[in-house]
Amino acid sequence: MKVIVADKISDRGIEILRQTGWNIVFTTKETLHAELADADALIVRSATKVTPSLLDHAPRLRVIGRAGVGVDNIDLDESTKRGILVMSTPGGSSVSVAEHAFALLLALVRQVPKFDAAMREGRWEKSSSGAEVRGKTLGLIGLGRIGSEVATRADGFEMRVLAFDPFISEAAAREFSVELVPLEKLYEESDFISLHTAVSPQTKDMINAASIAKMKNGVRIINTARGELINEADLAAAIKSGQVAGAALDVFAEEPPKSSPLIGLPNVVATPHVAGSTAEAQEELGTQVAVQVRDYLLEGIIKNAVNLPALSPEQYRRVRPYLALAERLGSLLSQAAETRPARIRIRYAGEVAEVGTHLLRSAVLAGMLNAILDEKVNVVNAPAVAAARGLTVQEESRRREHGFPHTLEVAALSDNPDSHGFTAEGTVLRDGSPRVIQIDGISLEAQLNGTMLFLRNQDRPGVIGHVGATLGKHGVNIATFALGRRDNAPGAEAVALIRVDGDITDQVLDDVKMHPSITEARTIHLGKL
Repeated sequence: MKVIVADKISDRGIEILRQTGWNIVFTTKETLHAELADADALIVRSATKVTPSLLDHAPRLRVIGRAGVGVDNIDLDESTKRGILVMSTPGGSSVSVAEHAFALLLALVRQVPKFDAAMREGRWEKSSSGAEVRGKTLGLIGLGRIGSEVATRADGFEMRVLAFDPFISEAAAREFSVELVPLEKLYEESDFISLHTAVSPQTKDMINAASIAKMKNGVRIINTARGELINEADLAAAIKSGQVAGAALDVFAEEPPKSSPLIGLPNVVATPHVAGSTAEAQEELGTQVAVQVRDYLLEGIIKNAVNLPALSPEQYRRVRPYLALAERLGSLLSQAAETRPARIRIRYAGEVAEVGTHLLRSAVLAGMLNAILDEKVNVVNAPAVAAARGLTVQEESRRREHGFPHTLEVAALSDNPDSHGFTAEGTVLRDGSPRVIQIDGISLEAQLNGTMLFLRNQDRPGVIGHVGATLGKHGVNIATFALGRRDNAPGAEAVALIRVDGDITDQVLDDVKMHPSITEARTIHLGKL
């Protein structure tokens, strides 16, 4: 076996690979292409970009190991098409990031940077040094690997811990002594708020003037996740006004933060995106990637894969359109369902039941979980992530007598008798495009593509005109408009999916909801096909 190490990893990781007796080759930019010609494995960090042109030089490559969480530098689609397994090393830096988040929290509340600066300037300032964290409430937005590590440390400090995470079960949260709450309650009751979620259309700028207004006066905000989660201008204004007592930040919308209004404020503690940059984390990442690559090449063990396992060209051709359908139906489900689902039901009909339902199940879960998690979920790792969060899946195959013969139906089912859940059924057209054909038993046909406005209303005169006029007033162009109602009786329940050009702001949603016949309005982001 020949393993290419294109970027530096830990010595322990290198030793693990050398113990196999394989040919371990360290490359530079100049030698990489030539060495890839007969390579079985490639190990990278973030510096090496794995592009289609680079893969053209690697006809034998079987696995790419990424020493780190993100795989933005690796072309996953191209790797999948070529049957190359891509593995990352999630969790390798979770403890380091969690410890840094707590270090920032303590430095902020005890004003450590201020007193350190005074001492360096020869001033002995024995003034108040902040407050204790014992007995205070910490709100975690996201309870993944890092969020749960922060929760564990907060418990040691005798803090009350709340968390908002739509896709983790109550039982799983209790293991970390965490109380799951709606986001509004977290804002209202938290003395500290720590961010541990991914950036998505739903979470971008989630800390803004409107959300800050719902928070406790004197709240402190910690961010070691993504800078784009915070509207920096709004947070700076809130700190200056005293609504927010301070912020501790390791990440920024622009890095380095050349023009951030937060830099230099007296109540802001800032570090340069170093939460995961400890010696232990780098050692762990290097060791983890070496073990994963070794185990895969020796025994076929797949761990922390981030793409499809190798499929034959015919298998991949058949399953690929339905994978896109499954993922988009899962994403629609996660964004449109009113409450956290107790379980997921998936029904397959026709060819959909024949092309690998385990992959389709994983694609549904990936679509659901990617809307909220701070880690990338796909068809390989989605079952494990869902299981860890207490999500259960019920699967059925059925025969469809009428209409489209090959369909996939997904449903979010709740144990709450007052919640009707959410069901969406879809199919793939001859051109390969995924379509939704029913929502909660109401027939309609819409592309699963782009930004959409989802409406639930009573079918009465004036609703469509109100929606069109409202979107037009705000300069939002309607690309397609799909609607249906439960039966032919006027006033019956109706649903609509309206695809738009551009974005839909909270103000647009508020204005749309002004019509008395509209009972629900949500923005759905599905990305471009």
